[in-house]
Formats: sequence, structure tokens, C-alpha cells
Amino acid sequence: MFPPGAGPAADPAGDRHERTIRSFQPRRSRVTHAQREALLRWWPRRGLEVDGGSRIDPAELFGGLPVVLEIGFGMGEATAEMAAADPGTGILAVDVHTPGQGNLLRLAEEAALTNVRVANGDAMILLREMLPPAALAGVRVFFPDPWPKKRHHKRRLVQPEFVELAASRMAPGAVLHCATDWEPYAHWMREVLDASPSFVNAAPGGPDGFAPRPQDRPRTRFERQGIAKGHVVRDLRYRRR
Repeated sequence: MFPPGAGPAADPAGDRHERTIRSFQPRRSRVTHAQREALLRWWPRRGLEVDGGSRIDPAELFGGLPVVLEIGFGMGEATAEMAAADPGTGILAVDVHTPGQGNLLRLAEEAALTNVRVANGDAMILLREMLPPAALAGVRVFFPDPWPKKRHHKRRLVQPEFVELAASRMAPGAVLHCATDWEPYAHWMREVLDASPSFVNAAPGGPDGFAPRPQDRPRTRFERQGIAKGHVVRDLRYRRR
């Protein structure tokens, strides 16, 4: 789809690294002209391939700003809005959806955002192979695929392995913020996080142990779709010990 280095690769890590949680798969659906043009203009400067081949320094990537990792950003509208509202924080946004990557870069260009970088590939490989310990000021996982069928639960991102890996890359006091509109997954997340020795619930007084909806989290497209279907949206905020 793109010349080498001019846009996101189809599968940057290939088969070079083990993938124990297969939550994310390359998704190269139709890319609009505007998304393609944004990728061609900005990918060489703002894009990052998750190939697992080298370490990156998030602080250096963002000129010394504290960095939050956002895993799965859809079409990027909420990510761009959060970046505009908080220019003092760098957002490293990782996804495998090429149209979303192009759209986020387009939105960042239109708003003149300098605190957004787009990573292409498997978030587990990014965390395990490319990020140093205690490098992140936060991790966001908003509306991940709930994999509702029981036989697919092993594909869910929020599992003990992911939680402990994320913890190892987060600084003490950093917040892991998850949100979902799938009630069974919300309780699954809370059980996994409550059992983790690395995190403490940052909002234990919220409804049923969940956090009140933070005002600084914009409503995402997936959230609006879930609300339209009558789903209840749950936020979880857990602080790194």
C-alpha cells in the first residue's frame, strides 16, 4: 500500500516475536484520499513501526514530556481531543487500523498538535520489547474488543500477563485507565486488576467499585454506539503502586 518507510507496514514484527495475546490483528481496510495523504506527509516524522527490533525512549520521543500510551484509538477523534486539551503530555497511540492511523495524523495536522505519535503494530510487542521500565506516565485502554464469546476470552487484552507487563513499564503513581461498554468485560477487567499486586483501585468509592466517568475522557465513537444500544459504560482507574 505504501513504499517502504512512507507509511505503516502490513505487519512490522512479522513472526519474529511470540504473541501470547492475539487481541490485535492487522486491519488494512479502505483508506480515504485524505487519510492516505496524511500518512504520506506525516508517517516518516510521526509514525513508529512496532517491529520489536529496538528500544525507544518515550521521553526523548516527546522532548521530555511525560508520556501516556494509548492502546487502540479507533479513528483517533478522542485521542486528538485529549492531546489538544493536554499539550504538556505526549500521547503514544498504538493501533493496527490503517484508516484510523491516517485519520489521527490528519486530525493532529489540522489542530497543529505536536504531542501525538502513532505506533503501528502489536501493543504487547511494543510494551515487552521496545519500552524501558517505568517509562510511562499512564496507559489508556478505551473500548477494546470484548471478545464476548467464552471460547474467545483468551484473546481479550486485559489479562494478568498484560496487566503486569504494563505495570513494569509504568512509573510509580501512573494510572491505568480502562473503559468498556460491555458489562461482563468490565467485571472481568476489575477482577484482573483487583488481583494484581502492582495496582490499587484509584476510585474505590465509585459505583460498584468502578470509577465515575472522568470529564477529561471524550466520548469515543464506540462509546456513542454502545450507549445507543443501551449499554452501560464503565471506567476503571488503577494506580501503579
